[in-house]
Amino acid sequence: MLEILNYSSPAYLGITLSMMAGIATGLGALPLLFVRKRFSSDTINASLGFAAGVMLAATAFSLVLASIEDGGIIPLMVGMTMGVLFVDRMDKIIPHDHFVKGHEGPGIGRLRKIWLFVFTIIIHNFPEGLAVGVGGFSKHAYSLAFAIGAQNIPEGLAVAAALFAAEYKASYAVWIAFLSGLAEPVGGILGASLVGISSSVLPYALAFAGGAMLFVISDEVIPETHSGEHQRLATFSLVIGFILMTILDTIF
Repeated sequence: MLEILNYSSPAYLGITLSMMAGIATGLGALPLLFVRKRFSSDTINASLGFAAGVMLAATAFSLVLASIEDGGIIPLMVGMTMGVLFVDRMDKIIPHDHFVKGHEGPGIGRLRKIWLFVFTIIIHNFPEGLAVGVGGFSKHAYSLAFAIGAQNIPEGLAVAAALFAAEYKASYAVWIAFLSGLAEPVGGILGASLVGISSSVLPYALAFAGGAMLFVISDEVIPETHSGEHQRLATFSLVIGFILMTILDTIF
């Protein structure tokens, strides 16, 4: 706890950056207040495709490679496996609704549709916050936080647009998108706290976050962009996002 309260500590840096990345989700939704129109499916698919490309590059360069550099292959294999299994369980236990392909998880009962959208973004954002919180202990702290924040902007727009298309008011859709971003600092606190206990946990934690992110990209984001029309646009957007994030990671 003292490590977290220390303003100069890696834990404090990771938590602070995860909060900023989470806020980006709400910032991405703000244009809906001024445009107040239903965005086309190609706009949403392109936005999510770009986000997937950024996440993929951040996972590869800021988490997977960092884990190998700090601990070698064994922590990478163990951590990634645990991360994948963790998000897999979240995906099966938590009911959620995708923007395009519909409901997943257990029966929804009386659960309102809006909460299904919120749970979808929580499943996306929690591993991202975990990655940023853990990343506070690595040399990739700022580039990783920038990557997550950058992809949260189109993701925030996508969730707000989906809610608006479901007949919710624009202001309400933006507010929900902002609240859903709060899952990131929660993940950031958890990640930073775990690594703060012992530095030997770092390579495992980096790999865990990388596995969780990779699962979300492969199982949630990419299939979402390929569940309707404009699949090629989503693919090109993913490549652009990957290239852009690779350049930024190399520069910084």
